Amino acid sequence: MRTEVLHIPTPDGRADAYAAFPDDGEQHPGVLMYMDGFGIRPALREMARELAGHGYCVLVPNIFYRQGPAPVVELPEYIGEEDRPAIFARLMPLIQAHTAERTLSDAGAYLDFLTTRPEVAAGPVAVTGYCIGGLLAMRTAAAHPDRVAAVAAFHSPVGADGPGLFSRITAQVHLGHAEGDLTPEALGELDRDLDAAGVGHTSEIYPGTVHGFTMSDTDAFDPAALQRHWDRLLPLLDRTLTHG
Repeated sequence: MRTEVLHIPTPDGRADAYAAFPDDGEQHPGVLMYMDGFGIRPALREMARELAGHGYCVLVPNIFYRQGPAPVVELPEYIGEEDRPAIFARLMPLIQAHTAERTLSDAGAYLDFLTTRPEVAAGPVAVTGYCIGGLLAMRTAAAHPDRVAAVAAFHSPVGADGPGLFSRITAQVHLGHAEGDLTPEALGELDRDLDAAGVGHTSEIYPGTVHGFTMSDTDAFDPAALQRHWDRLLPLLDRTLTHG
């Protein structure tokens, strides 16, 4: 496997990004992976490498590039409950500044960059995201339905933009929700909105989880839920993306 830090031209500058590619000389489907609010760090790079090891070209852009290269906010090796207030005090202004308009401006640049890499096979790509990144993934799929075949979002506020967003999505979707984030009643309402929009999807609450369950460097981490995430994500990519 080959990994490197790349720089993506955007309308507002250059976004640094972590990339992981199978190093076999072949072309592989592309996956745009949106970071969670904590940003690009060892735990997220490990997830990108894991996905690349299954035969995908993975690009993880630093969505906060306007404020500087990753890490924009310095983090401890392990993010515990006592660390969160100070970290979120620094992160929330960055998250709030990343508007839907910025998401859409960046998304086209990220897709252009990923799909023109020599390692990436022709055809549509997948977009995944964690926490705020899941919402960005859904926005990207809605804005580029002809370029995105699959979307997966985990412990993410995917309904924050309202059901109108879903009406523009043609990709196959998987949503993995934290039990601490979504009630069964709210899940039912979300599923009805997705059904009404004609979105092919699976959407489930991962039992016993709290927000951030995929992230191994936080106190929210749940190893079983992370494995469940791979068990849902990999088949979705396998059936929607074209392998050489």
